[in-house]
Amino acid sequence: MAPSHSWHTGIGRRTFGKGLAAASLAAALGPALPASATPSRRAPVSFDETTLWDNTVDPLESYHVHGLTVLPDDTVLVVTEGRHEVCDAGPRDLVLRRGPRGGESWEATQTLVTSVEGRSWGNPAFVVDRSTGGVFLFYMLSVRLPENTGCSGDKGDLYLISSADGGRTWSEPREMSGLFDHFPYDWALHGPGPGHGIQLDNGRLLLNCSHRRVIVGNTVEQRFYGVASIYSDDHGQSWQATAEVPVSVAYPINEARLIQRTDGTVLLNGRAAAGGNRQRIVSVSSDRGLTWSPPRLDGSTGTFNAVDASLLRYSGRPGTPEVSRVLFSRPDSPVRTNMTVSVSYDDAYSFRYSRVINTGRSYYSELARLSDGTIVLVYGRDGDNPSFPRRVVACRFSLQWLTDGRDSPQGGPGYREHVIDLSTGAQADQGTLSTVADPVARGGNRALFTSSQTGAFLEYTVDVAATGSYELLLRYFRSADGGLVTVTVDGKRPPTTAVLDTTADRADGYDVAHLGEVHLTAGPHRLRCTASGTGRGGGRLVSLDTLSLIDAPSRADVPGDVVVDNDELGYQVVTGTWSAATGVAGYRGGNYRTAPAGTGGSAVRWRLPVPCDGVYEVQVSHTAHENRASDAPFTVTYVGGTKVVRVDQRKAGVTEPRGGSWVPLGRYRMSAGLTTIGLSNAADGYVVADAVRLRRIS
Repeated sequence: MAPSHSWHTGIGRRTFGKGLAAASLAAALGPALPASATPSRRAPVSFDETTLWDNTVDPLESYHVHGLTVLPDDTVLVVTEGRHEVCDAGPRDLVLRRGPRGGESWEATQTLVTSVEGRSWGNPAFVVDRSTGGVFLFYMLSVRLPENTGCSGDKGDLYLISSADGGRTWSEPREMSGLFDHFPYDWALHGPGPGHGIQLDNGRLLLNCSHRRVIVGNTVEQRFYGVASIYSDDHGQSWQATAEVPVSVAYPINEARLIQRTDGTVLLNGRAAAGGNRQRIVSVSSDRGLTWSPPRLDGSTGTFNAVDASLLRYSGRPGTPEVSRVLFSRPDSPVRTNMTVSVSYDDAYSFRYSRVINTGRSYYSELARLSDGTIVLVYGRDGDNPSFPRRVVACRFSLQWLTDGRDSPQGGPGYREHVIDLSTGAQADQGTLSTVADPVARGGNRALFTSSQTGAFLEYTVDVAATGSYELLLRYFRSADGGLVTVTVDGKRPPTTAVLDTTADRADGYDVAHLGEVHLTAGPHRLRCTASGTGRGGGRLVSLDTLSLIDAPSRADVPGDVVVDNDELGYQVVTGTWSAATGVAGYRGGNYRTAPAGTGGSAVRWRLPVPCDGVYEVQVSHTAHENRASDAPFTVTYVGGTKVVRVDQRKAGVTEPRGGSWVPLGRYRMSAGLTTIGLSNAADGYVVADAVRLRRIS
């Protein structure tokens, strides 16, 4: 039986409601200012950058955490926390800069909310009603309990000011306490945004808000991090709380963003509160934000430092014929460096093209769009503090610049996607096949295949409409008991990824695998997914969502490296004690591990998934110091045997924007599956275990 499928350009397949009246759509998307306030005519922008605040020039100690919006006349409003101390709950003002004509120039800083007697105002977040012109700025008053010796607030409530004249003047503050009193989690701190909320296709105003218990007396797990949004259906006159994203210790969701997908559903995409090198946490709503699905991890944006990141609907609102484009900005690194912006054409199920904006220190970010398609990015950058920036900048750049000429508002990306729902249509061999309902799955369901036998498989018939070359993108589910999966098309392995490990790292969720480009003739083809071994967690489950056949003139920007750090899935202490350390710079991620010189009684290993047969360069990262071993013994497993390579860890390797100090161990032929790199302390000094990566050569 052939699975259901469709050709589309980013349009979702789930039906959402029965349509909208034209008047409702016009109210949601119409002009926010009088007709005379039309967008200005500007010369096209390739890329420019303006410093808005700099703590070496401006009067306050730090400027951090931003709200951004663009009004329909292209006035840009940016609000940030002006911090009197480098502290999340110290005295903070909220300061505004206004950029008429799309940010061609910037008015002087205006203090909207002033810290009096040490009050801490933070988390600015804009919501704009585009049918009335109303601009709403939400923020929070953060309060520390006397016994709190740290620098994060214990309690916090919402406040609101608004503007009816494009941000020139603002109303008196309106306290919004009590909105979340009915939730059963004893939440005490309620943080709007930060960043921006959205207006839905029916005119509803929707803003995400994060919550937690007090810090004093509660561990990280006991703080019950969660999100319950607020909404208004009367143009901001009154606001109510939505239901919460189901609270789970495994998914400590915090600062987040919202978009409405082309099928009308709403996606919430947020950071993990506890920090570290993490995937994003997502939830979806099918009733315009009133209720939310259980959270999942989502690998579409990769793994990077758990930091506030921005998500923006660039084009393709529900009910419009526009190409669907979603933008995502973040410091694409285990630490706060390497500011990167990516674009998705499939409603943020995957991101196709990316460009690095700044390889150096990069912090919180916010995205917006001008009427001519110019993208505005506000983010913190530079400085020596790993958590807080030296300055805040506003960048403007075109879609053409972002995609290196592969997309433009006029020409489009030439992107077509054939989506195959893998939750139906499979023939199972030597195992049990079931269907699992999950709103985060692309079609609302996913296939779950259970087998204890290597070689069991699922097979699908894929109907191709026209002969051509197609990129294959597999969306699959990762769980604690996930196994290895080998993919073939008509009996042949795809060229880029043929084997993947579906074991979850920290919590269950979805990920995407770029299988590579294959030539397919018109007609039926066989897709087989074989349970080919146990995953790194020891499991064998196979769970699949969708397969996309993508026809596009330019290839996707696909990360080619496989990396395992010392605190990630695949790293294992085999024997002895390896202490965590951060004392010497140059490591990847949050720390590195060390063991003193010995005779080999202490050993670790990294297990890395090899995506396809080929030659790979093996590289290792370490922090260099004079007390390090001159002969740290790494053991590389490859096709044909093993090899011991000794590394002088007194000498630094090559540093990179995404972290690490890398040294090559040589090039080796490897087979698709899992390989092992080992390290022991049989050396003449301290041995460092940090990160290992594979870089495909051929």
